[in-house]
Amino acid sequence: MLENGRGFALGENPTAPSPYVTWACYDDKNGQRQYEWGHYGNDLTAMEKDFADRVQDYQRLFKVKIVQIEAPGLYKYYSTQRPVDIGTFPKPPHNAPDEIVNYDQRIPVEGGAFVAWGHLTYTKAYRKDSICRLNPPDCPDDKDAEKED
Repeated sequence: MLENGRGFALGENPTAPSPYVTWACYDDKNGQRQYEWGHYGNDLTAMEKDFADRVQDYQRLFKVKIVQIEAPGLYKYYSTQRPVDIGTFPKPPHNAPDEIVNYDQRIPVEGGAFVAWGHLTYTKAYRKDSICRLNPPDCPDDKDAEKED
């Protein structure tokens, strides 16, 4: 992301007619990433160049610097029960959160699928048992699972 809260993304959908795309993006007032002005193509090398060119052109035009680079493959987890605070999220060895964001209030996320108090991003996925210890309502009760068998 750039200093002014704008940025660019490079994406891939292997089943699409033009599987590669670069988008301009920004986070809206609710913290949800919005994508617009897509450039689509079939050649990854050409789209990587398009991505770099778009970033450089925007930086030159608006005189802004890059302040955050998000690596592909980050894992985003939402805090649905409470704001993110000490002791409310997993800290697996060698996989500390890359980003911790609290929202001002519970907001709809993932297209309104549920509401959350905030989110964390990790470089690697963390184990489901870590999630269950911190957000028990998100996990089935083991006794109930045994009854279903």
